[in-house]
This record gives sequence, structure tokens and C-alpha cells, in this order.
Amino acid sequence: MRVLAVDFGSKRIGVAVGDTELKLATPRPNISASGTLATDASAIVVEARASGAAAVVVGIPGGYEDGRMERICRQLADRISDHGIPVYLIDESLTSVAAEASMAHLKASRRRKLKDSEAACLILERFFHEAGP
Repeated sequence: MRVLAVDFGSKRIGVAVGDTELKLATPRPNISASGTLATDASAIVVEARASGAAAVVVGIPGGYEDGRMERICRQLADRISDHGIPVYLIDESLTSVAAEASMAHLKASRRRKLKDSEAACLILERFFHEAGP
């Protein structure tokens, strides 16, 4: 099954696509966050359908005291699900840090552009190994 992963951020939405049989994730261009969850969910659904994904994996941040971003990501997942696409939630703890570290050889400006989609790849790989269907 083809799956789209999302690393949600207030400015950029990292996206990666992969296949549950091959367990291989490939980064896609970031989606610019609009500032509204309904619009962002629609953009993610468009990307999922364009890439042939049958499901979406949303990274859920952990470790925040107030849990604000976790609630936002869960709401985003609900809005994606409202479009009729199955949504899986997976812990995204430290994926952005790991993505940045793996690109240490690149210029900082290049890392900023790629970090979110690389984090989405790590979320998808975690999904494949921990919770995949």
C-alpha cells in the first residue's frame, strides 16, 4: 500500500511518500502551511491523491508540556480523515533533529528547505517498522 507521511509545521508541511511492502520512503516537496487546518488538510489530501497514497501518516509530537502541537496535529488528522482517507498517527519525537543531523554536510539554508520532508521520511520509516498495516 502506498502511504503519504506528514511532518506538520506552522510554516512548512514536510511530506514523504512510500510503500508498505518496500518499506522505502521518498521525500516530496514541502507544502506551504496556510494557517488554517481545513486548507492544510485539503492540500495534504490533494498531494495524497496525486501520489496514489491510500492512507496518510501524521506525525504526532511528544514531549511538550502543554501538548498544543499534539492537539493541532490530531485535529489535522481528523480533518484529513473527513475526506475519506484512512489516517494513522505515529510518534514523531526527534525526527526533525535526526533529519537535520543527517544533512549536516549541507549549507544551513539548504537544510532548512529539506528538513521537514526528510523528517516526514523518518516518520514514515518509523511507521513501517513500528505500526504499519
